[in-house]
Amino acid sequence: MHGFTSRRTLFTAALASAAGTVVPALHAAPALGRTMTRSPMPEPERPRYPVEYHAWTTAADWCRGGGPGVGVMDGDRPGVAITTPVGTVDYQDPHTGTSSPWEYATWTSPVRELATPATELVAAWNAHTPVGTWIAVELRGGYSDGGTTPWYVMGRWAASDQDVRRTSVDHQQDGRSRISTDTFAIDAPDSGLRLVSYTLRLTLYRRPGSELTPTVRRLGAMASDLPDRFEVPASVPGVGRGRELAVPRYSQEIHKGQYPQYNNGGEAWCSPTSSQMVIEYWGHRPTVADLSWVDPAYPDPQVCQAARATYDNQYRGCGNWPFNAAYAATYHDLQAVITRLASLTDLERLIHAGIPVITSQSFLKSELEGAGYDTEGHLMAVIGFTGDGDVIANDPASPGDDQVRRVYRRRQFENNWLRTRRYDANGQVAGGSGGVCYVYWPTRSTPGQQRALRDVGIS
Repeated sequence: MHGFTSRRTLFTAALASAAGTVVPALHAAPALGRTMTRSPMPEPERPRYPVEYHAWTTAADWCRGGGPGVGVMDGDRPGVAITTPVGTVDYQDPHTGTSSPWEYATWTSPVRELATPATELVAAWNAHTPVGTWIAVELRGGYSDGGTTPWYVMGRWAASDQDVRRTSVDHQQDGRSRISTDTFAIDAPDSGLRLVSYTLRLTLYRRPGSELTPTVRRLGAMASDLPDRFEVPASVPGVGRGRELAVPRYSQEIHKGQYPQYNNGGEAWCSPTSSQMVIEYWGHRPTVADLSWVDPAYPDPQVCQAARATYDNQYRGCGNWPFNAAYAATYHDLQAVITRLASLTDLERLIHAGIPVITSQSFLKSELEGAGYDTEGHLMAVIGFTGDGDVIANDPASPGDDQVRRVYRRRQFENNWLRTRRYDANGQVAGGSGGVCYVYWPTRSTPGQQRALRDVGIS
């Protein structure tokens, strides 16, 4: 098997430990590339799909929730921030053993009723956390039988690793659902139990006496109830056909052995490498100061920075989906979400609008011609489509930057990406991502980009 970070199997994993203890939220417009002249086929209507993404982003959104000690910061991207701390808590970082006091304040969303009850949910956020601040994101769900989940920690996060270590929290479960790194999942979907509503809670932290504050500018969740499926219906080439975006090309493989403290070096850096490619497509790069810690002999030091900035100290990898989105959104005018798309038709809508998409998939070497490896979980950036509708991807699992651009057969790529069940190299049933993807785009997006995002369920 190729040596990528093994993405946890969302549909078959079982964590064999009890839920952890909880305390206040420690509680637990660049160049768009070349366009071929071939006319696209008519675009089909988007069918109803059992995936719902919702986010709080506007001043009005933030005012619909609330909590002690927080207020709404104005600006081009309104956000929730600390106004007056409501108390101080001691947090012992499980990865350093260091215990420190932190002032905090909390914001709690209104209850979000789901139009389609869900078996899974992934929360994600866009936040600014100056050094000396950090945030915790929690979820409480409502079950279809009237019960509720405990408050589950979905992430403890800061842009830097100077104050606390960025982390997911293991061993959270209530006998009916659990958290698998960054994903809420119903234990037994066949029982009929579903998540019918949810509430998200933010706890914002800063050093005692500080005037600094974290600011959360987007908080959202993707809830879904996908059927078990080894095969998905094939889509036909549409509006993305003949469109290719000028996304930079970076190989994770040239970083093999570098900074092994971040999940054994570049061999496992598919997710941050893909994120960095798309971040740079939108015109952003780390500063010279950001990269000062990287050995100057290493090529593409920004990939090393992306790995460090996405590393989850509990998962011990850089493939935490929301942590990658949060890293992208540390660039102030970038927004980032985690969602699921229904088909390559949806992805084509985004490509046509100039928005590349990072996809998560698992496959055997024989299931994706031209890849040359097996993977239990791999991220790559889809940057366009050939005139025949095949997928053009920047695949970081390439020997060098000059070999990153790949063309993959449409049907193979789509099925590998969208299925929820597959057979692994031992012939055992394993899980698939079910169409998970990262979508990054600028705050000052074009009307066409805004329309494409709405069309695929992103607001």
